[in-house]
Amino acid sequence: MQMNRNDVGPSLEHDASQWEPHPARAGAVALAPCPNRHKEGTCGMSIVDLPLERAPRRPDITRSVCRGAARHLRERGYATVTEMTFANGRRGDIVALSPSGDLLVVEVKSGIEDYRIDGKWPDYREYCDAFCFAVAPEFPAEILPEDVGLIVADGYGGALIREAPRHPLTPARRKALTIAFGRLAAARLVGLEDPAAPR
Repeated sequence: MQMNRNDVGPSLEHDASQWEPHPARAGAVALAPCPNRHKEGTCGMSIVDLPLERAPRRPDITRSVCRGAARHLRERGYATVTEMTFANGRRGDIVALSPSGDLLVVEVKSGIEDYRIDGKWPDYREYCDAFCFAVAPEFPAEILPEDVGLIVADGYGGALIREAPRHPLTPARRKALTIAFGRLAAARLVGLEDPAAPR
């Protein structure tokens, strides 16, 4: 969702210092819409550049919760990537692949304002088998919907508070997303091993 100053509450709209452009990440993978418009939704993928977005400045909390939630998921046997972009333009903060092949999308919320100005999270359900929020321990969890999973995390780890309800993907979309997940992970690895390599 593209936001402007009129989309947020008075606590943020008058303070430009609380906003900053979110830089595009190299190697982000998005699924391209199928040219044949299959009912399953998508069956191809491409590398895309991410658009610049404006987000509340709480990077320390976001980083901390993201790190702890990802550690928790890896302890449960998931493989994880961060900031994976889907065909509808939405970007999952954490996308986790289970040993059985299920895909979980985790949306990290740094605070109440971050949650209230963001209405895009239901769009993720089309691209995962289950969806959950990850928040810091001080976040008022009672304001979150009850039909999604919940992880509470800090910079050291996390805990599953509520299991995410499952809504299975179609086989075609699961295949496309799993391939995209692998390509993104591989692109990130190449970036670490050979930063000068063409992308």
